[in-house]
Amino acid sequence: MRFPSLLLALLLLVPFPSFVTAQTLNLPDPLPGTAPLKLSVPLDEHMVAGIDAYALRALAESPQLRPQKWNYNFASHAAFIESIKDNRARFKTIIGVVDPRVSGPGFELLTTTEKSSVLAVDGDLNFKIHAVRWQVLDGMTATGLLLQPTGEIKARVVALPDADWTPEMFTHLKSGAPELSLIPLQLAARGIQVVIPTLISRDARHSGHPEVFFTNQPHREFIYRMAFEMGRHVIGYEVQKVLAAVDQFERLDKQEGRILPVGVVGVGEGGLLALFSGAADYRIQATWVAGYFQQREQVWQEPIYRNVWSQLTEFGDAEIAAMIAPRSCVIEIAKPESVKAEFERALPVFEQLGLQRNLSLVFSDGGTGPAGSGKALAEFLFGLRIRQNRKMIPPVVLQPTADGIQVDPADRQEQQFDEMNEFTQELLNRSARYRDTEWQPGKYTSVALWEKDADRLRNKVYDELIGRLPASEQAVPMNVKTRKVLEEDQYVGYEVMLDVQPDIVAGGILLIPRDLKSGERRPVVVCQHGLEGTPMDTIQAEDRAYAAYKNFSAQLVKRGLIVYAPQNPYKGRDRFRTLQRKSNPMQRSLYSYIIPQHERTLEWLSGLPFVDEQRIGFYGLSYGGKTAVRVPPFVKQYVFSICSGDFNEWVRKNADSAHRYSYVFHGEYEIFEWNMGHVANYAELSYLMAPRPFMVERGHNDGVAPDEWVAAEYAKVRRFYTQMGIGDQTEIEYFDGPHTINGQGTFDFIFRHLNWKPTPTK
Repeated sequence: MRFPSLLLALLLLVPFPSFVTAQTLNLPDPLPGTAPLKLSVPLDEHMVAGIDAYALRALAESPQLRPQKWNYNFASHAAFIESIKDNRARFKTIIGVVDPRVSGPGFELLTTTEKSSVLAVDGDLNFKIHAVRWQVLDGMTATGLLLQPTGEIKARVVALPDADWTPEMFTHLKSGAPELSLIPLQLAARGIQVVIPTLISRDARHSGHPEVFFTNQPHREFIYRMAFEMGRHVIGYEVQKVLAAVDQFERLDKQEGRILPVGVVGVGEGGLLALFSGAADYRIQATWVAGYFQQREQVWQEPIYRNVWSQLTEFGDAEIAAMIAPRSCVIEIAKPESVKAEFERALPVFEQLGLQRNLSLVFSDGGTGPAGSGKALAEFLFGLRIRQNRKMIPPVVLQPTADGIQVDPADRQEQQFDEMNEFTQELLNRSARYRDTEWQPGKYTSVALWEKDADRLRNKVYDELIGRLPASEQAVPMNVKTRKVLEEDQYVGYEVMLDVQPDIVAGGILLIPRDLKSGERRPVVVCQHGLEGTPMDTIQAEDRAYAAYKNFSAQLVKRGLIVYAPQNPYKGRDRFRTLQRKSNPMQRSLYSYIIPQHERTLEWLSGLPFVDEQRIGFYGLSYGGKTAVRVPPFVKQYVFSICSGDFNEWVRKNADSAHRYSYVFHGEYEIFEWNMGHVANYAELSYLMAPRPFMVERGHNDGVAPDEWVAAEYAKVRRFYTQMGIGDQTEIEYFDGPHTINGQGTFDFIFRHLNWKPTPTK
C-alpha cells in the first residue's frame, strides 16, 4: 500500500534537491509528511504500556463477548446437552484432556505380605480407609486414599484437597488441613464411597534435574511449563485422574448391576479441578466447588499454572458452571462480591432449564469460614439424590490400624511428579513425528504444490499458536510522528512512532543514507534487536552498545541500504512478561501484537518516496531471531528473513526437563507457546517462508542451543527447499563465535537477494 494521497502530496511539496550527493543531504526535523514526535518516556515504555492497556481492556470486555461462542438450546435437557457438545470438546482441548485413558483393573489396594492396605477405620465401623492407586494414562497413575463404606454404598465421590494437602491431611489422619474441613469423612459416614487422589503440590523439591540444577518453581509450575508447550496442562492431567476414577466407578456399577450417582468435590486448587471435571464429564451428577469460583478477568495475577490458552474467550467460571447444567452444582463462597457476580452470570442457564434449585451459592460463616459447611453438604447430597437422615451423625473418630502400610507422602509426591514429567517427555519425543504427519513436508516437490497448501498452514499456525488480534472496527490512521535523533557523516536517523490499533503503537529508528539520489528508490533491511534491547543498540558502535549486535544496522546503512530498526515490546522484564499472562487467556501471545506492528510499519515504509517496497528484508538477532521465524512467515512483503543467534530445536528447548538449555529451568516464564510441539517447530515455521529466501546465522559457541540441535532442525528446512528445486534460496552460516551478529555470509545474502551493490566502506 502506498502513502495516503495527502501525505504523499505533502512530501512532494518539500524540495529534495539535497538528494544529490553525500555532502548535501539535509533532511528537516521532523521527516517531511510526519508530525513531531514528543514522547516524554522511552518508546519501549510507551509501547509496552499501550499493549498492557489493550490487553487489560480485552480481559475486562471478555464476559460480554463470550455469548457469541454459545448457542444454548433450552427446548429440553437433552437438547441443551447436545447444544453445548462442541463447547465441551473445546474446553477439554484447551485444558489438555485429550489423551486416551487406560482402562485399568480397578482401584488397586496397596498392600504387602506383611502390611494391609487399611490405614484406619472409623469408630463406628461405618467405613475403612485404604491406600490405593488406579491407572490413568499410559505410564501415569493416580494414588491416594479410598474411603470404603462397610455397609450399603449410596453414591461414589472423588474428593479433591487443596494442592498442599495430602489425602491424609484431608481425612485428618495427619495434621495440616483446617479442622472443620471434614468433607471426605462426612461423606463416608453417610455411606458414600470416596476416593481422594494425591495432587501435584506447590513444593519445589523436585522442580529440576540432578544433572542440571533445581529451581524454586512450584511443582505445578514446573509441570505446567513443559506441558503447555505440548498442548497439555497440569490441570488437564489431574482432571484425567478424576475421570479415571469415574471410569472405575462406572466399572464397579457394571459389576454390581446398578448405577450409583457420582459426585466430585474440591477445596482450593481441588475446587478448580472439581469445577473443571464436572464440566468436562456428564457422568458426574453433582459438583461441589469450595474456595475457587469467582470472576477470572484477573487470572493473570493468579499462579501461572492456572494460565489456560484462550480460556476467557469462551469460558469464565460462569460458563464452566453452566456446562454442569442440568446437573447439580454447589458453589461454597470464598470472595463474596466476585463470587456473587459470577454466580449471577451462571444462574440464567439453570433458570431457563427450570432447574434453579440445581445451582446453589452457599456462604460459610459469611464467606470466611472453612469448606464443608452443613448447608453446602446438604445441597451436594441433594444433587446426589441422597435423602438426608434427620438423625444427627456424630463426629467421626478415626482409629489407625496397627498393621497398615506405611505411605511416605514425600515419596508418593515424587512418584506422581515423575510420572507427569515422563509422560510429557514422551510426548516431546514423539512430537516431531506428529508434525511430519500433519505437515507432510515430503510431498511438496515443487513450489506450485507448496503454494496450494501454504496459506492454509500459515493460517493454522497464526490462529492456533500465535493468535490474532481482532480487526479494528474502524481503520486507525497511521498518525506518523518522527524526530531526528542521529546526524552522521553517511546517514541520518529518525525515531518513528505510528498507530496500529487503539493503544497499540509501532516504532523504531529509520536510517537514511546521505547519498540518495533524486527519484531513487532503495531496498530496506529491517534490523531487529533482541531481548531487553532497543533500536539504538543495533546502531551504535560496540564500545557504546551491546557488543553482540556489532552495530549491524549502521554497517548496512553505510553500505547504502535504507535501514529500519524497530522497537519490539520485549523490554522491561515483568512489564512485558506479564503481557503474555494477560494475553494468553484471550488466545493471544506477544507476537499477536508484533505481527500487526510490522505490517503497519511496512505499510508506512512502502509509501516513502525513496523506498523500493518490493525489496524489504528482515534480519534479527536473539529475540530478534525468534522474531525472524514468527513475523516474516506471516508478513509476505518481507522478501527474505535471517534468523541469527536463535534458530534451534525450539520445542525441545522449551519442554526438555533434563537439559541445561531448556527454559523449564529459567526465569523467562513468557517464553512458552501453547501446543507448539504439535503445531510448528522452527523447521515448520521456516517452511512458511518458502519460496522466499531464508538464512540462519549460527555461532558454534552460542549458548542458546548446541550445534547438534541447530543442525538437525535446519536440515529439515534445507531438504524442504531443495526438494522443491529452490535449494539456493536457503543457507546456514556457522562461525567460530558466541551469541552475536557475524555479518559476513549474512551481508552477502542480503546484497544478493536485494540485488544491491554495496557502497564501499572506509
